[in-house]
Amino acid sequence: MRVSSRVSSFYLRLHRRLLGPAWHICLQAALLLAVAQPASAQLASIETRDLRLIFFKGTEEYLAPHAARAFENSMAFQSNLFKYQPSEKVTVLLDDFSDSGNAGASVMPRNNLSVQIAPLNFAYETISANERLNTIMNHELVHIAANDQAAHRDRFFRVLFRGKVIPTAEQPEGILYFYLTAPRVAAPRWYHEGIAVFIDTWMAGGLGRAQGAYDEMVFRSMVRDGSRFYDPLGLASEGTKVDFQVEANSYLYGTRFMSYLANRWSPGSVVGWVARRDGSKAYYASQFRKVFGLPLEKAWHDWVDWEKEFQRNNLAAIRKHPATPYSDISARALGSVSRAYYDAGTEKIYTAAYYPGDVAHVVAISMKDGALEELKEIKEPVIYSVSSMAYDPGSKTIFYTADNNAYRDLIALDPTTKKAKTLLKDARIGELAFDQADRSIWGVRTYNGISSLVRVPYPYKDWNTLHSFPYGEVAYDLDVSPDGQLLSASVGQIDGAQTLRIMSVAKLAAGDPEPIAKFDFGSAAPSNFVFSPDGKYLYGSSYFTGVSNIYRYEIATGKLEALSNSETGFFRPIPRQDGLLILFRYTGEGFVPATIEAKPVDDLGAITFFGAQVIEKHPELKDWNVGSPLKVPLESLITRTGSYSSIRGIRLESAYPVVSGYKDSAALGYRLNLSDPLSLSHLNLTASHSLGSGLPANERIHAQMEFRRYDWRASARYNGSDFYDLFGPTKTSRKGYALGLGYDKTLLYDEPRKMGLSFDGTYYGNLDRLPGYQNVAVSFKSLFTAQAKFRYSNVRSSLGHVDDEKGEVLQVVLENDYASGKAVPRIHSDNDLGFALPLGHSSLWLRSSAGLAFGDRQDPIANFYFGGFGNNWVDHGPEKRYREYYSFPGVQLNDIAGKNYAKTTIEWNLPPVRFSRAGTPGFYLSWVRPAVFAGGLMTNLDNAFFRRTVEDVGSQLDLRFSLLSRLDMTLSAGYAHALGNSQQKHDEFMLSLKILN
Repeated sequence: MRVSSRVSSFYLRLHRRLLGPAWHICLQAALLLAVAQPASAQLASIETRDLRLIFFKGTEEYLAPHAARAFENSMAFQSNLFKYQPSEKVTVLLDDFSDSGNAGASVMPRNNLSVQIAPLNFAYETISANERLNTIMNHELVHIAANDQAAHRDRFFRVLFRGKVIPTAEQPEGILYFYLTAPRVAAPRWYHEGIAVFIDTWMAGGLGRAQGAYDEMVFRSMVRDGSRFYDPLGLASEGTKVDFQVEANSYLYGTRFMSYLANRWSPGSVVGWVARRDGSKAYYASQFRKVFGLPLEKAWHDWVDWEKEFQRNNLAAIRKHPATPYSDISARALGSVSRAYYDAGTEKIYTAAYYPGDVAHVVAISMKDGALEELKEIKEPVIYSVSSMAYDPGSKTIFYTADNNAYRDLIALDPTTKKAKTLLKDARIGELAFDQADRSIWGVRTYNGISSLVRVPYPYKDWNTLHSFPYGEVAYDLDVSPDGQLLSASVGQIDGAQTLRIMSVAKLAAGDPEPIAKFDFGSAAPSNFVFSPDGKYLYGSSYFTGVSNIYRYEIATGKLEALSNSETGFFRPIPRQDGLLILFRYTGEGFVPATIEAKPVDDLGAITFFGAQVIEKHPELKDWNVGSPLKVPLESLITRTGSYSSIRGIRLESAYPVVSGYKDSAALGYRLNLSDPLSLSHLNLTASHSLGSGLPANERIHAQMEFRRYDWRASARYNGSDFYDLFGPTKTSRKGYALGLGYDKTLLYDEPRKMGLSFDGTYYGNLDRLPGYQNVAVSFKSLFTAQAKFRYSNVRSSLGHVDDEKGEVLQVVLENDYASGKAVPRIHSDNDLGFALPLGHSSLWLRSSAGLAFGDRQDPIANFYFGGFGNNWVDHGPEKRYREYYSFPGVQLNDIAGKNYAKTTIEWNLPPVRFSRAGTPGFYLSWVRPAVFAGGLMTNLDNAFFRRTVEDVGSQLDLRFSLLSRLDMTLSAGYAHALGNSQQKHDEFMLSLKILN
């Protein structure tokens, strides 16, 4: 089965959100099912007491038993460690939507886990792992256990609300219910990832980031360079947003802090902090004080002081031998970088770079002055490795991959003209290497969890598979000798062992993958080993001694020599014929291009791994090793096998009281949420009753139903009410009833490019106001509206952004309204065009809209209506409502009408200001974003008598803050001044709180 790439990058994008792991499971599965129906014929399941494993028949069937064993093996350990029994089955979805392995877990509203089965990314050894599914289950089930475990109070509210309540913007009362049913979810990312990494490291016998060489390098470099250590608040509000490592900092800081606590107190104390047992405090920071006897911030400060001293000692150990001198090529750190190539003719280095303040690019770096030239923007880069690259020095062509979070594309780039051409779409080929002998490109193709060596012959129309590695064996960092006779590859094995292998190209072509030479690096990854110009050596890097240094491997003799003694770390060497090595050295702001002399070093400094100290002091961690999942007697645990049906699986998710507004009254009610375990099908039911006597009896009862399955939507309303009608001027509640049916069709999902169609039909009865315009009264009682909407967007942003920074959006809406025996067609189009400015995270946007309605000018449905910011005092819609076509700040709501119109707004988003210490970890300010805009609107262009021309100018300030560590809110203040013909000068002030961004 071949799945469209439009679904493939959903995982990483949604994983960044608070409840992303839960939502990414349902949304990516829903999108897949939309292009791979019938679903019942595709999805299969295996169930045990605690597990519901869902996978695709045929393609993933071979992995399902192993995944189930890995789950059961890990769950048995979590149950014993935390004294935990799952409140419900954990639904695990296996998928192959990305070329890079990953996973996400959530307990809200149900226990869910999604696993990308592709190999993990070994770039810079940021991940040290044995078999991937075993590692993933060990890590993600810590999240499940730590957040699903319930104390007596939590269990009471779960019974009261019939489940764990996921907060929704539609009913923000759910925020309180969310905390009452799963309080430990309300904690910062570093807390969640820190405990998961700490535990999964020792579950794997010490193989993981708690003993990771990359993590040691990060903190060692910070101490050497005098870099700032974030405190818990600064880490959440700024450190995971503006640093080139973004959310990876949560893993780095969280793991280190957990290790420090375990070392200073005990591993049991750390578990006692995280476990949500009877008698424990609900809030994570309160429980910390109870367990450790001091505030969390004080312990964090103590850890930072300890860490600095620990790393000073490591630096002193390295400096026992002379540190290798280096010369920086550029003073600028490049953030994350890919493999690089040097062109002697142009004296330029070609690489891919991804640093804060700009989107990822293929770049050229001048050896003469370090000048950086951006050649081509890279679509969908990945952190650390950015893109896979190869270079043809003969034709001076750069080959690189795009869609690196999805199914990778192979692209050729001319660095002189900066013109790019897509060679292979969705090829899923990375780890590129160029063969100068025949101009072919070698790579590793990922499919269905298997890595295969492939060759793309010139002119790059297709590929040939030469060898598929068994599951669990992963090849990476390929290179081809200058004469085209040898291929080198680093290979990670299922037990975590890493080897450097040299294979004969001729033998590979004949089906023989046996290496002619290899070197065993133990658990240290041999990174980016490349051939020397004469083909006699391989140059690469490895944390062989705990510090990433450059090594030279002599192919004929098998001799390995160290060529550097680095204080931080050297990576990605490029040997030159003059004896110099171009490389990248690690700094706190990313990787800096530099050179060293390629001379053997007799002695290397070795560091002490903090994890080694922890387990030496607390040998009970050795007992945490869970061993192999093969020991699990899966057959005896299985309770059910079969296909998966979202309709048959619909169950009550939660039920709770709600409050809403109807016109000017408040209503009390009750909401039921139902869904299937994968959340492919949703059903929400709400009923309420207005208080007081200000409404007629037939308007006091309110009922609403919303159903969604895959790309279908259905709704029904009777005197529809809305929570946000309690606050402010904008009202969406309407008298009467409405029945609606909608369908969404994805035409393109190739992030950031997206294209889709939506179709909606709605019947309204007993109306007194137009559904979309609260201030427009109508004389007819019924209305049928049919709408078709086309939308295309291609917007991009840089690391550290708070808004879209450039791109284009096009939307065309066709609508036909039928009332009083008349049909009135309407059409309007919106077009946004944005440009990034040289100021950091600043952009300029031109937003245009035009529309045309048919029918009688006096007919309410034959007009468009404009006016106002449109924000309520408390709201859940877009905070920048002035961007909507119907908004016109400075004018009253719905005050301007027209059968046709043309509207233009120019908007300047100024650079945001970020806060590092404004609040507490449970409630803090993130950033403030100013914007100014000016617009013009002309209606009734076809009739001078009715024509109105209005201009406005305004500004808006958006303040983002976070509640309960993860729930984002935005407080907005705006002002606009409008004037024009038939319009007195008018000022409008707006203040609005947006719930749940």
